[in-house]
Amino acid sequence: MDFQYDLVVIGAGSGGLAAAKRAASYGAKVAIIESSEIGGTCVVRGCVPKKLMVYAANARKNMINSEGYGLSKDQIHFSSSVLLENIRNEVKRLSNIHLNSLEKLDIKVFKGLGRFVSENEIEIVSPVTHDLIKRVTADKILIAVGGRPKNISIPGSHFAWSSDDIFKQERFPKSILIIGGGYIACEFACIFNNLGVDVTQVVRGEKLLKGFDLDLSSSLKEAMLSSGIKLKFSEELASISRNEKELALEFKSGIRDLRENVLVAAGREPNLMQLNIDYLGLKMKGVFLDVNEYHQTSISNVFAIGDIIDRPNLTPVAIEQGRAFSDTFFGNRKRTINYEYVPKAVFTIPELATVGMSECEAVETLSVHNIKIYKSEFISMSNTFKKNKYRCLLKIVVNKLNDKVLGCHMFGELASEIIQMVSIAVNAGVTKKEFDNTMALHPSLSEEFVTMY
Repeated sequence: MDFQYDLVVIGAGSGGLAAAKRAASYGAKVAIIESSEIGGTCVVRGCVPKKLMVYAANARKNMINSEGYGLSKDQIHFSSSVLLENIRNEVKRLSNIHLNSLEKLDIKVFKGLGRFVSENEIEIVSPVTHDLIKRVTADKILIAVGGRPKNISIPGSHFAWSSDDIFKQERFPKSILIIGGGYIACEFACIFNNLGVDVTQVVRGEKLLKGFDLDLSSSLKEAMLSSGIKLKFSEELASISRNEKELALEFKSGIRDLRENVLVAAGREPNLMQLNIDYLGLKMKGVFLDVNEYHQTSISNVFAIGDIIDRPNLTPVAIEQGRAFSDTFFGNRKRTINYEYVPKAVFTIPELATVGMSECEAVETLSVHNIKIYKSEFISMSNTFKKNKYRCLLKIVVNKLNDKVLGCHMFGELASEIIQMVSIAVNAGVTKKEFDNTMALHPSLSEEFVTMY
């Protein structure tokens, strides 16, 4: 059978773009289908616009908290409408750059929703009317549609924002309730709080950041509380209703509150609903598509990458998956991915980052008798004259049996930049002795990683 394309990619996010570009560079005839702006969650409504907000929040925080350095805060004024407009313009610019790069590689771009007609045929429909736009066939089809925010099933949930909605707003609210204890909830709680919004965060469990090292979670909790964020643990929202100016909130505990807006940040899930994959009978792994080490689904010519498979749901991971897929099937270079030491960061204020095993994971794997923990906790020099003095934390998890460093964790300014470099060493199998033998760079935060004895 003759196909129109060698590869059709459904989804023009980070992973889909990486796969399409790499396949085209090998001479493949490629098409990509996207219902929204080119760039996907990370560029359009996730990592990039969020990090720009983090920069704004840090700038304001430093201005109003630095009188000890002789800096006056009397004339500071923040306009959320200006920030939001600038973010939208930057997102548009980046999206156009991606679009231009696709055009230069002769990759055909279809605007619409892609859904399966057969294992080799996709129909493209309007995201608004669902009218048929076109049908295309391909030898290989890659699903890279990413994730979407989870909603909550309570009366009045339609009044709440998801994280996708924030960057569409014209201004920030004066007060907000944030639901969730994961990285998205914590990041936006810190952003809004440091940009002058009254923030309450409701967490169903008893701690923040499930899956991260407990010391990082505790450090973040302490810093958030000291910055004025109101944290409510072991609590759930029961209903939302609107009065004249605000949202009336009722909690399962019976407590009532008023907030201008509510943000639901209770996690994300694979965005598979529109694909008609039930028709194909693709094998699932829970809510995720099941794939082998080469990202191949239970149908040999259909592949999946990114947030729809059960791997670390991170932008660099999706990009590497896309490139590995194209290297394997179009570049004659069979390639798999090592997920053992994937660095992660949470861009709270201050931020935290981690690579390798947490203390709990190491205990579960090796037992408490076979690991050793090194920690350094202190107030950073940059906070010497500031009013809000959060404590930095640096932590190393070591295997006693061979001195190998199993994990490194940090809470404090520049944590993401420092852990990115540390991850090179950890990935290479560095030992604690090799950390100790490394000369410190003073005065710096990162020197604590090589001076813990």
